[in-house]
Amino acid sequence: MIIQIAAETDPGIARENNEDAIAFDEVAGLCILADGMGGHNAGQVASGMAAAFIESEMRTWLSGRDGVLVRGELEAQLASCITMANEAIFNMSQSNRQYGGMGTTLVVGVFSGDSLLLAHLGDSRCYRLRAGALEQITKDHSVRQEQIDSGLVIPEGGMPTQNLITQALGVDGVVNPEMNWHEIARDDVYLFCSDGLTDMIDDAAIAAILAAGKLQTRPQLLVGAANAAGGTDNISVLLAKVRERRINKLFSSARGAINGVWKGRRRTDR
Repeated sequence: MIIQIAAETDPGIARENNEDAIAFDEVAGLCILADGMGGHNAGQVASGMAAAFIESEMRTWLSGRDGVLVRGELEAQLASCITMANEAIFNMSQSNRQYGGMGTTLVVGVFSGDSLLLAHLGDSRCYRLRAGALEQITKDHSVRQEQIDSGLVIPEGGMPTQNLITQALGVDGVVNPEMNWHEIARDDVYLFCSDGLTDMIDDAAIAAILAAGKLQTRPQLLVGAANAAGGTDNISVLLAKVRERRINKLFSSARGAINGVWKGRRRTDR
C-alpha cells in the first residue's frame, strides 16, 4: 500500500495563536498531530517540539529499513521517540518559568504493510472512514471519557470538567502512550484531528465532507465547517488515504489478462 496525505491547520476564529502542530512524511507513512496547552504561547512550543522531534527521529529510523517492519521493533522505536520528546518538553517546562506547566496532546500513526500503528495521549483523535462508515478508533484520555465509560454521563451531555484531559505529553516525567494496531484496506481514509474540529461539528458532518471531493481539498472543507460553526479553538486536520502500489495494480491487471487467455484456450480446445 501507499499513503496519500493532505493536511490543514488553522487558529480558528476566537484565538489569535495556533498551538496545534502537524508533521508527516508520505514516503515513510508517518502522521503526527499535536494540540498544545499552556500560557504565554507555551502550548505552541510543546506541540511544535513534539511534532518536529518525533517526525525527525521516526523518519530517520524508518528510512533505514526496507519492507514491512517487525511490529515489536516499530512499537519500541515509537515508544522511545515519544518518551524522549516527553523528557525534552518536561525538562524545558521545569527549567524555564515561562514554559511552566506546558504540554501537548499527541496522536501518531505509522503505516506499515497492511497495518497502522497508532499511539496517542489526550483527546486528539484518529477516525477511519471505510466504505462510507466513519469510526473513531482512538479513545480520549479525558475526564469526560472516563465518565462515559463508567455510565455517569451520556456523550452529548455534561459538565465543563469533562473536557479535562487525563494524559498529555510533557506534563510529567514519565509518560505511557496508548498503542494499538489496525488492519488497513484500500481506499480507507484516516482522519487525525484536534478537538477544535470535533467540538464544532459532529461525526455525520465529518463523514459527509470526507466522502466528497478530492483528498487535497477535504482538510480545508473540514476547517471551514468548524469555523462556520464557531471556530472556538485551533483546528487541525490530517488525512491519510490508503492506495495500492502501482506495481500491484499492474500485476493484478496482468493476472486477469492471463486468466482470460487461459479460459479462452480451454474453450477453443473444446
